[in-house]
Amino acid sequence: MIKSGFIGIIGRPNVGKSTLLNSILGEKIAITTDKPQTTRNSIRGIYTHKDEEGNPDSQMVFIDTPGIHKARNKLGSAMTDMAVNTFKEVDLILFLVDGSIKKGPGDRYITELIRDLDTPKILVINKIDGMEIDEYREIFEEYDRMKIFDEIMGVSALKGKNVPQLLAKIEPYLEEGPMFFPEDMVTDHPERFIVSEIIREKALNYLEEEVPHGIAVEIESFKEEKNITRIGAVIYCEKKSHKGIIIGKQGKKLKGIGKSARLEIEALLGTKVFLELWVKVKENWRDSDFALSNFGYKE
Repeated sequence: MIKSGFIGIIGRPNVGKSTLLNSILGEKIAITTDKPQTTRNSIRGIYTHKDEEGNPDSQMVFIDTPGIHKARNKLGSAMTDMAVNTFKEVDLILFLVDGSIKKGPGDRYITELIRDLDTPKILVINKIDGMEIDEYREIFEEYDRMKIFDEIMGVSALKGKNVPQLLAKIEPYLEEGPMFFPEDMVTDHPERFIVSEIIREKALNYLEEEVPHGIAVEIESFKEEKNITRIGAVIYCEKKSHKGIIIGKQGKKLKGIGKSARLEIEALLGTKVFLELWVKVKENWRDSDFALSNFGYKE
């Protein structure tokens, strides 16, 4: 018998939840960009700790949730519902912040959501590598006065600072239980899902501000052959004008998205990849229940 449990990572958009998850696992399973609301699905990452003899002694299943925010469409509502529902499913909540609660109403809204939950809660102050000691102390004391959190600590998810110490703080909250997943597994998401997320990440990084939130990626074909994997994917956008932006002059932007995605997918799959991308328009898909279900954002 080992110690095991589920841990929910929550917070506003862009506070570093996916970066923290990737840092804990030591490899990338969640996409990260400098654009808010990058994460749209709950991403499960599996961290299995082994003792000195190499035997598993604990397993932490982290659930990286979409950033909790005021929704402007059905996609936004589905993302926030997904994050809030995580509260009910986990043994421990990690609430990530990157500044004072006075900076905006988002963190205050989340603290009110979790205030009366019986679930243990750890406040994680992220991005401490960019803070002065006094700024960190002010944030720490501000949240400490609320008497909501069982623990408060600071990390730099990007640089990995204090991440091992965070894992050590989490372990006492786990209970004896089964191993939920094989010890060499880092996520329960299929490769097709991760591939679609990699393509979406590269598109987000290549595109102008008005386009990214209006794109979705669907894998249409995924064929594994002896020495190559052939993948066909569609990037959906909401407006005809956006299609031209995604493709770019003489197709250069789409080629750039495809090349950078292909290189990362090859590293993920450990094989050569032939990646074919198309761009299609699906107007106002973010407010379509059918489209949201089709893209896996809503049941």
